[in-house]
Amino acid sequence: MQLKRLASFFVVLAGLLTASVSAHAADPENTMIITLKDGDVTVALRPDLAPKHVAQIKKLVRDHAYDNVAFHRVIDGFMAQTGDVKFGNMNKGFNAQAVGTGGSDLPDLPAEFSQTEHYKRGVVGMARSQDPNSANSQFFIMFAPAPPLDGQYTIIGNVDKIKKGDEADNGTVTDPDRMIKVRIAADK
Repeated sequence: MQLKRLASFFVVLAGLLTASVSAHAADPENTMIITLKDGDVTVALRPDLAPKHVAQIKKLVRDHAYDNVAFHRVIDGFMAQTGDVKFGNMNKGFNAQAVGTGGSDLPDLPAEFSQTEHYKRGVVGMARSQDPNSANSQFFIMFAPAPPLDGQYTIIGNVDKIKKGDEADNGTVTDPDRMIKVRIAADK
């Protein structure tokens, strides 16, 4: 079932490819490019909102930690989650039972909640546990507005179009899409 849910997620991400450049994406140093099987998704990172989180994401990107990491949770009408570099690598050690519970070897980050930006379609936020200061490597991309997340989860960027996943299994994806390669635009 887990793999089936992930496959559905890849369909969702395909929609990201159509129009994924945000107004903030002009700075190559703060533009993350996620290569999917269907093309590239551009994420305009927001160091103005979350400098520590963006710095950690960029370090993980430059360390190739996100390459081949699955979108392990995709909920139609809500969000798609990825970034579990410990259990989510589809080429090295993917664990369908544990994916979504891991992070990276880097330290967890203190919350950088925005009071001015809101969770709406295309916003990229950091996943965390119940502890507000526990974000590490996982992030999610919103499919729709979610006001209850405002001021509760750190916003790190924006994309435009997002592909939908299977809603019948709480967003879990079988044969999941993965971030084949992730890079910062400034790194040629």
